[in-house]
Amino acid sequence: MISIEEFSKIEVKVGTVRTAERVPETDKLLRLTVDFGEESGPRQIVSGINAYVNEPEDLIGKQLAFVTNLEPRTIRGLESNGMLFAVGEGDSFAFLTPHREVPPGTTAH
Repeated sequence: MISIEEFSKIEVKVGTVRTAERVPETDKLLRLTVDFGEESGPRQIVSGINAYVNEPEDLIGKQLAFVTNLEPRTIRGLESNGMLFAVGEGDSFAFLTPHREVPPGTTAH
């Protein structure tokens, strides 16, 4: 169990996927460029979701939920600046997405 104070430290925002491609020489990884409406520009996020996507390009323009306040992590030589927030695995895997378009960077609460 964690306290509400600990939980409130997790920042979940909606981002709009601008680019998506497979990471060469890997089976699971996709490299996404995600717009959170930040002045610094889109962020690169590396995620192990390749098995759940027919074509990476299918993600372009989609709005998905991401944890945005994790420390950057290097995965296969690529810096990842966030983590995709999804549910399930296997046949029950699903992306979390708003039911209507919202501005990039909208905070979940």
